[in-house]
Amino acid sequence: MPGGCRPARLNTPRTHRGVTPASLHAGGTVASARPATLDAHWRAANYLAVGQIYLMSNPLLTEPLRPEHIKPRLLGHWGTSPGLNLVHTHLNRVIKERDLDALCVWGPGHGGPAVLANSWLEGSYSETYPDITRDAEGMAKLFRQFSFPGGVPSHVAPETPGSIHEGGELGYSLAHAYGAAFDNPGLLVACVIGDGEAETGPLAASWHSNKFLDPVHDGAVLPILHLNGYKIANPTVLSRIPEAELDSLLKGYGHEPLHVTGDDPRKVHQAMAKAMDQSLDRIAAIQRAARSGSGHGRARWPVIVLRTPKGWTGPATVDGVPVEGTWRSHQVPLPSVRENPDHLEQLEAWLRSYRPQELFDEHGRPSPAVLDCVPLGRRRLGSNPHANGGLLTRDLPMEPLERFAVPVDKPGATLHEPTRVLGGLLARIMADTSKRRDFRVVGPDETASNRLTALYDVTGKAWQAQTLDTDEHLTGDGRVTEILSEHLCQGWLEGYTLTGRHGLFSSYEAFVHIVDSMVNQHIKWLKTSRLLPWRAPVPSLNYLLTSHVWRQDNNGFSHQDPGFVDHVLNKSPEVVRVYLPPDANTLLSVAEHVLHSRDYVNVVVAGKQPCFDWLTLDEARSHCARGAGIWGWAGTESGAREPDVVLACAGDVPTQEVLAAAGLLRDHLPELAVRVVNVVDMTRLLPREEHPHGMSGPAYDALFTADKPVIFAYHGYPWLVHRLAYRRTGHAHLHVRGYKEAGTTTTPFDMVVRNDLDRYRLVMDVIDRVPGLAVRAAHVRQTMADTRSRHHAWIREHGTDLPEIADWTWTG
Repeated sequence: MPGGCRPARLNTPRTHRGVTPASLHAGGTVASARPATLDAHWRAANYLAVGQIYLMSNPLLTEPLRPEHIKPRLLGHWGTSPGLNLVHTHLNRVIKERDLDALCVWGPGHGGPAVLANSWLEGSYSETYPDITRDAEGMAKLFRQFSFPGGVPSHVAPETPGSIHEGGELGYSLAHAYGAAFDNPGLLVACVIGDGEAETGPLAASWHSNKFLDPVHDGAVLPILHLNGYKIANPTVLSRIPEAELDSLLKGYGHEPLHVTGDDPRKVHQAMAKAMDQSLDRIAAIQRAARSGSGHGRARWPVIVLRTPKGWTGPATVDGVPVEGTWRSHQVPLPSVRENPDHLEQLEAWLRSYRPQELFDEHGRPSPAVLDCVPLGRRRLGSNPHANGGLLTRDLPMEPLERFAVPVDKPGATLHEPTRVLGGLLARIMADTSKRRDFRVVGPDETASNRLTALYDVTGKAWQAQTLDTDEHLTGDGRVTEILSEHLCQGWLEGYTLTGRHGLFSSYEAFVHIVDSMVNQHIKWLKTSRLLPWRAPVPSLNYLLTSHVWRQDNNGFSHQDPGFVDHVLNKSPEVVRVYLPPDANTLLSVAEHVLHSRDYVNVVVAGKQPCFDWLTLDEARSHCARGAGIWGWAGTESGAREPDVVLACAGDVPTQEVLAAAGLLRDHLPELAVRVVNVVDMTRLLPREEHPHGMSGPAYDALFTADKPVIFAYHGYPWLVHRLAYRRTGHAHLHVRGYKEAGTTTTPFDMVVRNDLDRYRLVMDVIDRVPGLAVRAAHVRQTMADTRSRHHAWIREHGTDLPEIADWTWTG
């Protein structure tokens, strides 16, 4: 063949660039595997993968290949595709033979050509997109749309039927797979892990997920570690260590490895079929023993280690340098097909090496041999409803909030820990879903710290490893899932919600930043999914951020970062929501809303320390429905007179400081008309045309005024409020106080003083900004400044806040 291009052989095994032939691992022939039909399906998928990367017409090569048949921009990734096609082919076989309910998470970053090819072959793609028919015309459209303007991405994405995993960023496939398997006892989740992906920290931690997988109530995960040797330009670690060392690693993680190795398709098919059967037999035995009560000890689940050359069956050499089996096959092995006649000749030889005339009839339809191993209906990987989880979602049962609300006879008379109050609601939901098992709370070892311990009255913490007499709340079937890895918590919950279940991620506010990139990918997934009518809405991904910036009495500066909200509010407005409830009842109202919502990423920031109760439940519901509103009882405006100043707040600690400032103004400047505005939903500050929750210009001006000073005490970084409101009429009059990286281990009130968010600084801001007050209220300003100085001296002598701060209550 020209340029060293060779067909996909069924004979003549050879050692490929130092890789041992598969005979070491193949064993005997698996009769049920039907090697010829498996190979036909695999070759067809490979042909379609190559066609998507290169062709925009002449899909069946019914005429000699010419430059005009080639796309003007060649984009895509070939290197991983043959291995993914092999896995898909063999999954098809076992799903069909065993009638399995299965989905697959495709970890290698840009495996789009392979997964799209297989979806088209099985017919699920044409059912999802009827214009991409399963014939020559549809094949041409499939090829043209790939990585083409107005088409589909080069990686597995929401547009891909059967997918729950965005292929653009690496490291999260195995966590997603386990999240999908939790509480899905009949589901098999295969997960292909690329050897480049295996080098990431999140993936390395994900191997520990098997210590949380309950073989009674959960499904099974079958990891398939695909070692093709290279990343974009470098070798991969796991492909270059001795097999015995790799086995020790995987066994240390609690897995039993099965190896499939080689480049001879016949032997690899046999070995892969055997490994699949052995793995599924082992999984069935584990589940059977556990569910009958005869299982003892933690299960050791199988893992398949698949070693095949990168770019397998593609051009062996291009322009005199090796390509197949090297990093050069990662993307487009033949980069200059339109301009270089030799490359064009090699491409045609490469495509014809799969013998397409055997794989497709004259109309371009897959032959019976190609489809022999393909399952039918919802058993197809591209049609499994778990990969379109909204189809399986049930409404979350939730009892009336009155059962959990705190009584509020008057504002500020009592205190509660908001997250502890929320814990009662979550525990009730957990109890009401005990049979259907579609609700989980995940967190990095912080459930108790975050005051959600009521959950342990109805469920334990998932745990499959050793237990000791001193342990508490560990149980095999628990639905609180904790591990000290925010990456895994995020990945588990994404897999769980994308397959149609509900959940909450509870985290310390400062360290949720660890998943910044992951939530970015998930938001993009949800945004794209919303544009696809065939994808049903899935439960929202909900964050509870607590142990927040203003109350880090023990941990100090390292635990003080409220910036996750900034990160999220940069993202798609159709998807993101941010709530800062100021007390326990507003937290309950917000929680009810977000747990019932679909297709959002909801961020709720709430404190776990004792907090004043400001609103009754009915008032909280009304206030949360508005998202932002006037607290008339807290201000001093009356009648038709406009306020002289607006004190605005968002967050529990800023709300307390604003109300304390309002009280000081009432005492010292009673003639001043003060309006107090509390913001629960931060997106209300945006214009309506920028966010679905945004306020119209007239509504915003009516609330904040168009020309009066607004002193805004905000939970996080001050510039976020400016960014949200910069187009408002009164923005020039807006002055924001918030966290400005002045942190340490200190008293609660000293934290707000250090960041100029305290009540005395807010009163000074009012005096500085209300016209005419600077001279008339100079004595009041001086009193405020003196109190701040007295505070500074007091805490250094006594180690506690001033008595008037520690004992303060609302008396308005």
